[in-house]
Amino acid sequence: MPQFEAHRRVAHTPEQMFALVADVESYPQFLPLCEALTVRSRKERDGRTLLVADMSIGYKAIRETFTTQVLLKPGEKAIDVKYIDGPFKYLSNAWRFEPADGGCNVCFFIDYEFKSRILGAVMGAMFDRAFRMFSEAFEKRADVIYGATPAA
Repeated sequence: MPQFEAHRRVAHTPEQMFALVADVESYPQFLPLCEALTVRSRKERDGRTLLVADMSIGYKAIRETFTTQVLLKPGEKAIDVKYIDGPFKYLSNAWRFEPADGGCNVCFFIDYEFKSRILGAVMGAMFDRAFRMFSEAFEKRADVIYGATPAA
């Protein structure tokens, strides 16, 4: 039911932004609400990487952990996330990194629904705000890692 989509132009290459988003273990260092992230498994095949990861999110007194399957497709500059288990009825997330003059366009999409209406009511508005901050958080992280200068 709730969906969020963002298109953001950044001054970094598609390869840089892909690598940054693919580095899921670093999320707790900079991503809003993310308190922990553990990769359960990692499989490489045909130039792609399939991860199964647990992400713990928190807001005030509420803590939830959910499991997703993350498919990293570096050749396509794409990342697809599928929900496995946790507090959601469903969750689907996609990232695309498209070349643009002086950097790239980062396309972020998420569609989700909580299993519990109560949890949805409590966390829903906060999640909406967090997703709006995600794009900015990744861009700021890219500036820290790669520098705030335009991509070469």
